[in-house]
Amino acid sequence: MGDLFSPKERLLRTLNKQGRDRPPLICPGGMMNAAVVEVMEKTGHTLPAAHHQGALMADLAWDVYEKTGFENFGLPFCMTLEAEALGSAVDYGSLTCEPKIQQEAFSSVKDRAFAPQRAIEKTKRAAVVLEAVSSLSKKYPDIPVIGSITGPLSTAASLVDPMTFLKELYRNKAEAHRFLNLVTDELMQWAQLLADNGATVIAIADPTATGEILGPKLFEEYALPRLNRLVDALHSMRVPVIIHICGDIRRVKEQLFKLQGDALSVDAMVNLGILKEEQGALTTMGNLSTYLLQSGKPETVQARAEALLKKHIDIIAPACGLSTSTPLENIRAFTATLKNRG
Repeated sequence: MGDLFSPKERLLRTLNKQGRDRPPLICPGGMMNAAVVEVMEKTGHTLPAAHHQGALMADLAWDVYEKTGFENFGLPFCMTLEAEALGSAVDYGSLTCEPKIQQEAFSSVKDRAFAPQRAIEKTKRAAVVLEAVSSLSKKYPDIPVIGSITGPLSTAASLVDPMTFLKELYRNKAEAHRFLNLVTDELMQWAQLLADNGATVIAIADPTATGEILGPKLFEEYALPRLNRLVDALHSMRVPVIIHICGDIRRVKEQLFKLQGDALSVDAMVNLGILKEEQGALTTMGNLSTYLLQSGKPETVQARAEALLKKHIDIIAPACGLSTSTPLENIRAFTATLKNRG
């Protein structure tokens, strides 16, 4: 029996808590970038060049869809776009190494020079992403385009040295709140622009906003209100939102249940089956170990994928960022298992 729904319909029905034929199978881009070396070598569409050319970015997104078996387009292919637009210097990496922050823009959250106004959308890299998103959404209307943005805490920690930034959450609360509000304003405008240009869903990855780093009090004070502000803005446009939080969530679990996103994506260490039992209304996403995808055997990957199906996880996806050296054979073992048995 074939699929009853297109990939786009399946994902939207899942996020809207409607019936579907099987779990969606996605890799949302940004932190979870599936443009692995083997895909790029097979097709000749490569990074870092695709960060700077809209047509090439769209071609690479199609390659990832076709070669891996994931059922979406996920853009952009890194987490540096927002921080670069707001002032940080970026090393664009190579075929095997993703972009990274080379130099943070500010020495402190107290820097009053930071007062951007729609800075992200004015950059060439933003134009490249929007061109790719628009092109893909029009050319392949049945495949969801996921616009992936970097969360407020993680963007801020790419604008100020992360250790300094985290200390200032304690020492300079008023300025930290001001700084984060400015960052959130920019992210909100960028997310809305992605949606305006055809993104079906917005995925927010905020790896700095983990319980292991922040703890419950700081998460509730800094991360929760700003993530929910982003969600509210997108919901006003009728755009669903996925939120990814890294690491061990036990310390902030009660705070995570207050997030207003349409699905919660978590790391491999989290037992999603138990999480669903504790919060039955929660739409869960994840969480196949990306270490296993990189280093395991295809049959082990297949067994873990089947385990996710048995736990009735709502959206099946990698748990975190994929290594660029992840073998295509392992990714295909993951996606084929879910398509055949879902």
